[in-house]
Amino acid sequence: MLNSPDMISEKIGRGAWVIVNSIVRLLVRLRITPNVLTFVGFLVSLAVAFAFAYSEEGDFTKAGFLLILAGLFDMVDGLVARATQKTSKFGAFFDSIMDRYSDLTLYLGLVIHYGRHDRMTYVVLVGIVMMASVLISYARARAECIIPKCKVGFMERPERIVLLLIGSFWAMEPVLWVIAVIGNWTVVHRILYTKAQLTGRPQFLVERQGG
Repeated sequence: MLNSPDMISEKIGRGAWVIVNSIVRLLVRLRITPNVLTFVGFLVSLAVAFAFAYSEEGDFTKAGFLLILAGLFDMVDGLVARATQKTSKFGAFFDSIMDRYSDLTLYLGLVIHYGRHDRMTYVVLVGIVMMASVLISYARARAECIIPKCKVGFMERPERIVLLLIGSFWAMEPVLWVIAVIGNWTVVHRILYTKAQLTGRPQFLVERQGG
């Protein structure tokens, strides 16, 4: 009897975690610190940005494969920190700063790409995406100075990276429109949610679950 799609997905998920855990164990044995992994991930992001910038028009396949590698480093630094019991407030702070640098570096690569090909509409669009990327995290950080939590909205960093991967292997332009619109709505969502929490109005904006 054929396996159901759910069973296949579960097996793929288990297989992926076996690979990731093997990488984590190797890194632990090599005594590579989480902060080093975070910084190496940023360096890979520089390579992604370079690949974006100098890709042939509409062909971001090489950048996509490098982005997968950057995402792997982004995943394993936290896992190594927990495996070696080296989680720290500074490590979380450093990881957050490097994430912002990585994000902006990726978008800078796209700005250069569209500028080289004289597509000024998309130069401006990527600029709008960059603003959303920064303000999504900034809005949450500022809101959580005055209310307990502000995790509303959809377009967090993992969603943006997944969309950039889809754009790299399929079509980047529609992906950028999606990030620009939903990303900036996420910022507005957080503003409205924070105001509702401070004024005691009914919570009409649902808070996202998890991270």
